[in-house]
Parts: sequence; structure tokens; C-alpha cells
Amino acid sequence: MIIIPKKDYDKSQLDNLVHWLEDKGLQVHQSKGENMTVLGLIGDTSKIDIDLIRSLDVVEDVKRIQEPFKNANRKFHPEDTVVDVNGAKIGGGNFQFIAGPCSVESEEQIIGIAKAVKAAGANLLRGGAFKPRTSPYAFQGLRGEGIRLLLEAKKETGLPIVTEIMDISQLPLFEEVDVLQVGARNMQNFELLKELGKLRKPILLKRGMSSTLQELVMSAEYIMAGGNTQVILCERGIRTFETSTRNTLDLCAVSVLKQMSHLPVVIDPSHATGYAKYVRPMSLAAAAAGADGLIIEVHNDPQHALCDGQQSITPEAFASLAENVKAILPYAAKRGEV
Repeated sequence: MIIIPKKDYDKSQLDNLVHWLEDKGLQVHQSKGENMTVLGLIGDTSKIDIDLIRSLDVVEDVKRIQEPFKNANRKFHPEDTVVDVNGAKIGGGNFQFIAGPCSVESEEQIIGIAKAVKAAGANLLRGGAFKPRTSPYAFQGLRGEGIRLLLEAKKETGLPIVTEIMDISQLPLFEEVDVLQVGARNMQNFELLKELGKLRKPILLKRGMSSTLQELVMSAEYIMAGGNTQVILCERGIRTFETSTRNTLDLCAVSVLKQMSHLPVVIDPSHATGYAKYVRPMSLAAAAAGADGLIIEVHNDPQHALCDGQQSITPEAFASLAENVKAILPYAAKRGEV
């Protein structure tokens, strides 16, 4: 349930209403935007008399929410959430490039790529230290050493780092990581999501390869229910019958998610397509669709990459792509446009 106070509401009356609702065992989340304030009620609202609340002088309107997600629901929070990562803002009209290699391989490699993508316009550095792989014989990442090297690259360039966490036991290694990524395979690892909800740092949550958009938002709800509101949603392609690409990029997800939720939405064209030649056109399409950012795999020597070289672009290609995307951004779709 949401309660919309009148624009010129009396603060003492609103405070009295909030206290009364809390006495009924409800959690009351206040969201203050430029044009309105919204009270979101979480808990059993079945016994709350809507007509009684609507009759109060301080109340403009009352609406019941049918969706199972509350914190992530745009009806609770009409204004876009802006996630600030050490000054790099994502959402609310702020577009960011997150770029770097699929896997951290060496100090020279990650620092060199970090410098190159920063020069091209990236404000966040991605890099895999822990790598979930389908084959147990494939390269699994440098693990703790990979995180150390990412932090070295951060010292050299100032770029905040984004890297994937796979298990609760790894949390101590991620204390200095700026954005924790939850991969597609872990989107519904609810115990991990609950632990991430206890943190107060951004979480980049990737859509599962066979998950619906509501399931993605519900996973975000797990994190937000723990008190961590800094969640970034990521569309990285879903599994379909098509075999021409690694996955099928669902660009409609940008518009749908922005209607459902106030959280930022970024697109991963690298994993979605699986081929470097498709990364540029899908990046341009994502920007035009109104995405809040791109997370792109960039490698200085894709042919010899230890992981996903076929979908990685070179630093030179990334620089060109970034210029093309920036040219599109002023014309990108905005929320609410048809």
C-alpha cells in the first residue's frame, strides 16, 4: 500500500499518521521526490481501512500495491534511484561505462587496460577475480590475488572496481571492492543476497539466463529488504532457442524494468551476444533504449585471453564505441516515453 500526502501537508499531521501506522505493526518508508512524497507501507495492510486514511486532511490518495516487490517498486519510489560509486553516478540521467577484462590475468594486463578504458571515457573498471565456469577444467580466475591486482589498478587510475562475488565465504576479500557483482548463476542465491543486503555498498545484480524480469526485481528486493538500497539491475541476455549468439539480448527489458522499478538498468552486450562484432551495435541500441550504462569486456589481446576472448573488444574499439554512444545519449529514450 502507498499513501500520497497532499503537496502542502502539515508535517506534524504526517508524523502522527506515520506513528499510528507503525503502531499497527507496519514499516513505513518515506520517499521524497521533487513533486511529491510517498509513504510505502510494508507488512500486513489487509486490516487497514483505506477510506479512513483517505479521509484525513493530510492525505491526497491511497493505493494498494499488488506486486510482491515493495522496496524496488517505482510506485513506492517515483523518482529514479541514483547509485553513486565514488563520484561515478548511475541512474537518474547519469550514464556510465563499466569496462575491463573478463578475467584479471596479470598486473601489467589489468593496469594497462584500466588506463586505456579510463582514457576512453570509462569511470568504472570491471574485472573477474572469481570466475564461475561451466567446465571445471576452465580457468577459474586468480581469486584473492585477482582482487589485489584490481586494487592496484584502482591505485594507478582512481577507477572504482566492479567484480563478481560467488559465495558468502568470500565476503572478507571484498571489503575494499567498490561494487559487488552478482552473476547470472547466483541471481537466486537468496542466502548470498540476504548477506549483501547487510552491506552498504553498491550491488550490480545480473539477470539469470532463464529468469523473468519480475524474478530479477524480486532478487533485488532480497537485497533491499536487508537495508541496502544501492542496487543496479543488469540485463545480460537470456537463453532462448537461438544459436547464432551466445544469448539473446532482451533490450525491451530496459523499458519494462524502468516502469516496474526505480533502480538503474545497465546492459551487458558482451555476454548477451558472445561475439565482439556485435558489441558495438547492441551498445548503441541499449543507449538509445534508455539504459543507464554499459558493462563491456575489453582486453588488450583478445585472441590470447584466458576467458571469453571471442566477446572482448580491444581498447581502441572501446574508445570508438564510447564516442558513438556519447553521440546518441542526448536522443535516448526517457522513462515514460512511448
